[in-house]
Amino acid sequence: MDVKRLTDDLSVAGQVGPADVPAMSRAGFRALICNRPDGEGTDQPDFREIEVAARTAGIEVRYLPVVSGRVSNADAAAFGALLGELPTPVLAYCRTGTRSTTLWSLHEGARGRPEPEILAVARAAGYDMTDAIRHLASADGPSKQGSITSTT
Repeated sequence: MDVKRLTDDLSVAGQVGPADVPAMSRAGFRALICNRPDGEGTDQPDFREIEVAARTAGIEVRYLPVVSGRVSNADAAAFGALLGELPTPVLAYCRTGTRSTTLWSLHEGARGRPEPEILAVARAAGYDMTDAIRHLASADGPSKQGSITSTT
C-alpha cells in the first residue's frame, strides 16, 4: 500500500485490501473513505470486506463510490462533508489515488483555497490536478453540477 499524504488530516492511496487494514491502524489512521465502486476491477475486494476489516480494527469507514472519469461537484461536496465528520487522520482510496485527490482538490477549491496551493500539494504527492483546477475555474465550476474527467 503506497500512502501519500496531502495534509495532516488526509492521505490517499490506491486500492487497499483487508490485509492492509492492520497496517493502516498501526499508522494511526482513524477513518477510511472508499472512492472506488465495487466491481470496477476483477482484482479488487468488495467494499464490505474492507468495511469488516476496518471496523474490526476500530477504524471508521465510509463508502463514497465515484465512477472513474466522472468526478462531479456533488461528489466533491460529499467528500468534504465526510472529511468534516470523520475522525482524523483519514485515508481515502480508489484505484490509484487520483480520484480521491481530485475530490480533495475540488473540495478545497470550492472552499477558496488558492489554486497554486492545491496544485503544489497534489504535485508533491505525485498527482497532477491541472484538469481539476481548470474545471474549478471554468464556467461550470464548483457551484454548478458539472463533472470532470480524470484518468483513475
